[in-house]
Amino acid sequence: MKAFYSDTFVLPLPEHHRFPMTKYRLLRERLIAERIIDADDLRVADPVAWDDLRLVHDAGYVDAVANGTLPADMQRRIGFPWSPMMVERSRRSVGATLAAAREVCRDEPGAVGLRVSANLAGGTHHAFRDRGEGYCVFNDVAVAASALLRDGEIARAAVIDCDVHQGNGTAAIFRDDPRVFTFSLHGANNFPFRKETSDLDVTFEDGAGDDEYLAALEQHLPPVLDRFQPDIVFYLAGADPYEGDRLGRLELTIDGLRTRDRFVFNACCGRSLPVAVVMSGGYAPDVDAIVTIHANTIREAAAFARSAVNSQSAHSAINPPSAHSAINPQSAHSAISSQSAHSAISSQSAHSAINPQSAFNPPITNKSAIRNPQSAMYR
Repeated sequence: MKAFYSDTFVLPLPEHHRFPMTKYRLLRERLIAERIIDADDLRVADPVAWDDLRLVHDAGYVDAVANGTLPADMQRRIGFPWSPMMVERSRRSVGATLAAAREVCRDEPGAVGLRVSANLAGGTHHAFRDRGEGYCVFNDVAVAASALLRDGEIARAAVIDCDVHQGNGTAAIFRDDPRVFTFSLHGANNFPFRKETSDLDVTFEDGAGDDEYLAALEQHLPPVLDRFQPDIVFYLAGADPYEGDRLGRLELTIDGLRTRDRFVFNACCGRSLPVAVVMSGGYAPDVDAIVTIHANTIREAAAFARSAVNSQSAHSAINPPSAHSAINPQSAHSAISSQSAHSAISSQSAHSAINPQSAFNPPITNKSAIRNPQSAMYR
């Protein structure tokens, strides 16, 4: 499994800024120290080409970022002061997601495990075509998906956004693009306070925990993958649904987040779908907890990359390809099968609105045929 990083390009931030920039370096160091990934499989990301950025972002906005002419109010909305290093790091982060996506799109005859690669940063899903916000300058997943589509490497992509904040920029960018399906699971009362409309939005009330979240994921993810049949999955594995996150407002445990990751990777592995995974948000005061959550994501991805999918658990998160002491299989099973008390979704109506189809049927490329027609009631 290859992973791409850009933490050596440090964004200078004012003292006491709440963005935990050090987590990226600490994550890379943890992966090496715990031998989760071989050091030879870690690559410094190249900066994304300016023309690739313009596939998604307005030329005027790209030029303003490049030339340092962003107005002060746009810088405040992003949350970072402009600097040449902000530009360099933003381009490198997008480049890492594009490199990870291209890595998994290569044909590997005889490959047994999950085709997965990672950006050890990324997930900048609040960036719109004409602006950035919420610590996001350029939308890395949108640029990577658009570049792959332009180059004919894929025909369809699915974005599975498990950051606690809605992927509003991604939803707006691909709203009218039938080739990209956007699926966001996020807090109902959290930033952004004016939500966009994803192809599928699943929202949670404050305080929702492992049981509610995992039940919703199990209900909605397999039908999306089966009916849309993407050529690649972009997985935003946010650490901010964590119970200790200062901006999260949900109550998922570290074990629950690891079970989430396992479920996503197993669902994709069972369908032979390549995955580009990005880290997304994480704002706990305890930076070590953030690093642990991100490291667990890569640990689960690497385990699936090394192992064939368990055919009996292709739709379940409870039978990993290798045992991990941090997860209690019995508790993971109860988390997956529990019904939601706090979730904003109604299980019966959502299940009937998305009727799973066989993976052998032709893909449904009309996104409106997959969207939950009652999804507005969940937000």
